[in-house]
Order: sequence, then C-alpha cells, then structure tokens
Amino acid sequence: MASSSPLNQKSHYHARSNSFPTRPHPLILQCNEHLCRLEASDAPSSSSSSLSGKLIGLQDLHDCVEKLLQLPQMQGAFVQRCPDRWVEELLDGSLRLLDVCSAAKDALIHTKECARELQSIMRRRSGGDIMGLEREVRKFLASRKVVKKAIQKALKGMEGKQADKSNETLPMVSTLREIEAVTLTVFESLLSHIAGPKLQSKLNTWSLVSKLVHPKRVACENEETETSEFEKVDAALHSLISHNTSKSDYIKHVENVHNLLGKLESIAEDLEGGLECLFRRLIKSRVSLLNILNH
Repeated sequence: MASSSPLNQKSHYHARSNSFPTRPHPLILQCNEHLCRLEASDAPSSSSSSLSGKLIGLQDLHDCVEKLLQLPQMQGAFVQRCPDRWVEELLDGSLRLLDVCSAAKDALIHTKECARELQSIMRRRSGGDIMGLEREVRKFLASRKVVKKAIQKALKGMEGKQADKSNETLPMVSTLREIEAVTLTVFESLLSHIAGPKLQSKLNTWSLVSKLVHPKRVACENEETETSEFEKVDAALHSLISHNTSKSDYIKHVENVHNLLGKLESIAEDLEGGLECLFRRLIKSRVSLLNILNH
C-alpha cells in the first residue's frame, strides 16, 4: 500500500535544488506507515477504545505533516510549483479539519459536563425524589438533542467537500489531501459514535433496557454489534422516565444509570483529551502552511 501512496511518486519535473528528492525522505516513509495503519484500522468496529486509538494515530500522522512542512525542499516546491487554486483548497481543507475537530470536542465537553451534573444530582436525591430526578433526566436528554443537532450540522458540512485532483503533479499536495480525507473519516466515525443511532423501535429499545437492568441474564449472549456508552445512557434514561418498570427494577435502574454516567464521563474525557492534542497539531500544520505560502 505504501508503494502506491502519492508520497512515493516522483515529480514530473527535473531534479533541482528545491525539488523533491529522488529517494523518499525518512519522514515520508514514516507518514506512509501512519497512513497505512489508519486505513488498515478502518474496520466496522467504532468502539470508544478503537476511536481513541485512531485519534492517537492521527496525532502521530499530523506530527509527521508538521515536520514535512519544515523541510526546505518541501517549502521550495510549494512556493514554485503550487498553483493558487491548490493553495486555496489546502487552506480550506486545513480550516475544515479544525472546524470539525472543534465541533467534536465541544460535543464531548457538553456531554461530559451534563453527565457529571446528573450524577451529582442523583447522589443528592438518592432518597427517592422521583419527580425531581425525572425533571433532571429530561434536561439531560434535551441537552443530548442539542448535541445531536450540532453533530448533524457538522456531518452535513462535511458532505461533498472533495477537492479536484485533476492534473496534479505535486506529490505533497496529493498527500495532504489524502491525510485530510483519512482525518475526516475518523472524525465522521467519532461524531456518529457520540450522536448514536436514531431512536429505535420500542421493541429494540426495551431489549436494550432489559440487558442494562438485568446484565446477568445476557452475560453469555453473543452481541453482533457493540453498543456505545452514549447509546446505553440514552436508552437507560428514556426507560427511567417511561414508568414501565417495577419499583424494584426502578431502584436497580437508577443505580445502573449512575454507573453508566460515570463511565460515559470518563470516556468523553478521554476522547476529548485526544481531540485537544490533535487540535494543537492541526493548528501548527496550518500555521506552517500559511508561513510557507506567505513567503
């Protein structure tokens, strides 16, 4: 796979002092390796742990991008052989990555803070203020709707943003576009993971609720798809305010929801940290690109 990457393509121009080297620079090989790993990990599984690993992979990849942009031969090639149209597309792409990364980070921060607040309220009202607790649960679910709406807007903004690749001769331009595409793919998976699937039928929802309230009954069942922590919390809270559980199950369910919220908060914090590190790298790469193009 690495051999067919645009990073390994030779320029159509004759070699000169500011052109790309005929042999791949070690950083180019490194970049290829990170790209291959990320593309190989593009499996159906989109668990929180796998997404966290992909964010780390993106951090390593964009570290390589920043170092590549510091190479004199790369800077010279950009200045002399990069048409204005390509420059605008690259800058638009870097800004798009920052916007989507920021949207994902905001969604996680909002979810984490709301989960923390609801946990605190549940601890204080453990004595049985059912009506008061239900009001707070509805507030949390309303906040989730706001997050999902923002995510839908971000996902819609990612549609149809592929740059025109016709007549490209500069390998670094092709590479940056490939990196942008891989990064957007991971962001799309992350945003979809945070939003969760659309509300399913009552039958499927209650099947999930039963598994949450009675985990021992399904401990040996084989699950075809892994349910995300975001989906688990949404389903558990919807059932909590539905009044379709017995009193004993309701008490168990409140305890289970509290535990699920704790896990959700921890996962959201972990993913947020990964996005924050990646965001800083994206900013550095954009600044380097702007510096090159402004000289």
